[in-house]
Amino acid sequence: MKNVYESPLSSRYASDEMLYIFSPDKKFSTWRRLWVALARAEMTLGLPVTKEQVAELEAHITDIDYEKAAQYEKELRHDVMAHVHTYGDLCPKATPIIHLGATSCYVGDNTDIILMKEALAIVRDKIVRVLANLANFAGTYRALPTLGFTHFQAAQLTTVGKRATLWMNELLMDLQEIEYRIDHLQLLGSKGTTGTQASFLELFEGDHKKVKKLETLIAKEMGFDRVVPVSGQTYSRKVDSAVLNTLSGVAQSASKFATDLRLLAHMKEIEEPFEAKQIGSSAMPYKRNPMRCERICALARYVMADAMNPAVTAATQWFERTLDDSANKRLSVPEAFLAIDAILNIYQNITSGLVVHEKVISKHIQEELPFMASENIMMDAVKRGGSRQELHERIRVHSLEAGRNVKDLGLPNNLIDLIAEDPLFGMSREELTAHLEPSSYTGRCPEQVSEFLAEEIAPVLEKYESALKGMQATELKV
Repeated sequence: MKNVYESPLSSRYASDEMLYIFSPDKKFSTWRRLWVALARAEMTLGLPVTKEQVAELEAHITDIDYEKAAQYEKELRHDVMAHVHTYGDLCPKATPIIHLGATSCYVGDNTDIILMKEALAIVRDKIVRVLANLANFAGTYRALPTLGFTHFQAAQLTTVGKRATLWMNELLMDLQEIEYRIDHLQLLGSKGTTGTQASFLELFEGDHKKVKKLETLIAKEMGFDRVVPVSGQTYSRKVDSAVLNTLSGVAQSASKFATDLRLLAHMKEIEEPFEAKQIGSSAMPYKRNPMRCERICALARYVMADAMNPAVTAATQWFERTLDDSANKRLSVPEAFLAIDAILNIYQNITSGLVVHEKVISKHIQEELPFMASENIMMDAVKRGGSRQELHERIRVHSLEAGRNVKDLGLPNNLIDLIAEDPLFGMSREELTAHLEPSSYTGRCPEQVSEFLAEEIAPVLEKYESALKGMQATELKV
């Protein structure tokens, strides 16, 4: 419907695969899978649950009557019980044992962990695809000199490929964080109303081993090898905070890349892809605004701010649980994943078609290189019999004059001409120009790129080879 609000993350930015993870179908079918796992485990451990009841539950995992569930919730004011009754209407034989011994967080919290784990896997694979694009880019331009910047002032030369490894290294840090989160996420399990498992101990007539085995069986069926060791009614909300901090890290890395590219676009050195019929400005037809990078920065800002939500929630939970987490959690966690998904879609799209203007890069180098070459020129002149201190002072004076020519008069950098005309140096213009080879000032950049790609990136791309199959430029919704 177009007469009600819809999140731009859904309509404009996030992928269908991430939207499905946080969809009602995924959520409530996972609730039903958890009820099946609970019933099966209880049957296995000797409670009066039959194979016929479990089979009936399994047969109706996906056919969810949302209209009926909404009617029940309006009457009962409880979302979990509304779905228990809706499920029970489809499974009359199993109705007596649905949700047996459990509290609402059995389905709610366990589902949230499952969804976050699956969503993190999507984020992981998309980071790998961006790394693959950047690896190709870095390899192609491993030795192309470019101005390095500190304080956004021209500094010692680097290479285009080396700069790309800086973007990659931050994504690599994010990937390692995501791997850690995926590997360490634990189900809540079946802990009961205050985490004591009292209801299950009652069901199993005081058999502690069976109560513990129940959790093990449920976790195994849901694809986990561990449950949280202790809890109140919920898993610690620090888990949500940790996950969103990890997503915030991805946002930080993407924003750094996008900001760098926006600055490079301003200098006309490197640009994001620009479609044949794309309009840069409604008023200025000539413009090529870096709108994709700007979108990354905008969405990244949202994710970084959103990470504060679960941090505050975790800090303000009372004792075994309060319900002031729920409404916030419904918004903050899915929206962060949807925004990160959008960011990585754009990141992949940009890095699949970066445009490098080599002649502009070379022009900018030549404007600054005489200053950078001055130390080497001074050393050469000393070898020819000059005084280091005298030569240093003359270069300082000439550099100031050349700087004034550039900044105040708008003239080319004439430092080499000034030095060539100074008899103290005793060097011809040709001899001085020999010091202006850019590759002489890039240090180990080409080797650093090759080593980084071989030692750090290649193992990642090999490990997640399946994520790269059929990879192509990501199409953006808008």
